[in-house]
Amino acid sequence: MYPTPRSHRPLIMGRNGAVGANHPMAAQAGVDILRAGGNAVDASVAVALALSVCEPMMSGLGGDGFYHVFMAGNGEATVFNGSGPAPKAATPERYRGGIPIDGPLSVSVPGGLAAVALMHERHGRLSWAQLVEPAIVLATDGFAATHGYRRFAAENRARLAADPRSARVFLDHALADLIVQPELARTLEEIAADGAETFYRGKLAQRLARGMRDAGILVADEDLAAFAGEVQAPIAITYRGFEVRQTPPNSTGFVMLEMLKVAEHFDLKKLSAAECVHVLVEAKKLAFHDRENYGSDPRFETVPLDLLLSDDHASELAARIDLNRAGRAEPPMAAAGDTTYFCVIDGEGNAVSGIQSINSAFGSGVTAGDTGVLMNNRMAYWHVGAGHANRLAPGKRVRHTMNAPMVFCDGRLWGVLGTPGADNQVQVNLQALVAMLDFDADPQTALELPRWTSSQAGQGANWPHDGDGALTIESDFPDEVLSGLERRGHVLKRVGHLEGPCAMQAIRLMPNGVCVAGSDTRRDGWACAY
Repeated sequence: MYPTPRSHRPLIMGRNGAVGANHPMAAQAGVDILRAGGNAVDASVAVALALSVCEPMMSGLGGDGFYHVFMAGNGEATVFNGSGPAPKAATPERYRGGIPIDGPLSVSVPGGLAAVALMHERHGRLSWAQLVEPAIVLATDGFAATHGYRRFAAENRARLAADPRSARVFLDHALADLIVQPELARTLEEIAADGAETFYRGKLAQRLARGMRDAGILVADEDLAAFAGEVQAPIAITYRGFEVRQTPPNSTGFVMLEMLKVAEHFDLKKLSAAECVHVLVEAKKLAFHDRENYGSDPRFETVPLDLLLSDDHASELAARIDLNRAGRAEPPMAAAGDTTYFCVIDGEGNAVSGIQSINSAFGSGVTAGDTGVLMNNRMAYWHVGAGHANRLAPGKRVRHTMNAPMVFCDGRLWGVLGTPGADNQVQVNLQALVAMLDFDADPQTALELPRWTSSQAGQGANWPHDGDGALTIESDFPDEVLSGLERRGHVLKRVGHLEGPCAMQAIRLMPNGVCVAGSDTRRDGWACAY
């Protein structure tokens, strides 16, 4: 393995189930549901809604999500797609001058709650109201402000200060101050009593639409009423004998699979540490080029997965990698993208790999009236140039960087993992998977290894889709690795520990049924098991 393995946290292990989430209170909510007799889907509903309260800078009822579910009893694998489309009033002409990164015009239709409810309807065991209760308690009683929360709030003060409701709730909290959200608690109580339906087509939808309209948001009553979560089949490849599954388009999970297929052409164990990083970075560059050409909503554009994930295509791309020279650094990524990831495996072997987001930290910064719902800024992901696969159209779903992998071996669940981080997500997932599948790292070791993220011009997730062309890399890499990359032509941006794109969770299911969980030390995440 290229760096010396390290682990500052113990592995969390249990025979009856495990949860990894980007906030300890959410992870605890999930384990409590497992202990109460719930399955992985029930626990995931509780975790998803709890995160909507205690990690408001990352996700919420005003955002989107993808939930990748595996049910061990019948082997059913399903992706519940809760990515909302652009509102009907959002035309390319309206945004001809550019797309704002925050504020009312950055908001798209929130879809995550519909997917969570659909997942529960299909596979849940406990009552819906019981699963919403932990989030209600967190909103009513409050959660304590962490160092991480305070840092995100300070960095996004201007965004939040522009909206009086958002500023009152989220700004100016000292360490351990309790952040209470009574309006959100009321909204969650309505959702607990009337189901997610009320959020889209009921009394709550009327309040939500009125709040958005008063704020100048384009999402209207009819946009909410028209939305429904989508049930999809996962996509998959084989890598070193493992089956790796991913969320399908409009998610860009296919990009991670493409990178793995390219990397498989190299014996990474026999390469030097610098060569190993170099190969993975070059595979990323090539796969992101395909993302720009094809990543889109398959209801509007053709996404040729048979080609992109084919052996021939992977061979062709791998042949273009020179072990001694970096490919042309056509610089992505102006924005970090702020998202949250969680994973659950229960004692029956059922699993959920879930990811949800309001896009940037604190999304648009706009709270929709008296609902307490902080709205997303997902419109910033659109392109407006003619001919781009991700060009804005009313009712179209944007190309999402969110992806939620699962790994299987010999037909059995092997593990789940994932991370927030916009364009960095598939890159960080790639590195953790290589550590675990190629180098046999345990989850905690894999998550604590130093990381990199690569940037190429014109490919950043958020408007204006620019980038600095650098290979941003944690300084924990040994000097010989850093100098070896520079000799190959990589332009390095040496940093401390990456935070936004490095907040991974991972759980391995061992052959004896024990769940082995790890959680990233770079943010507020935590893993629990019993």
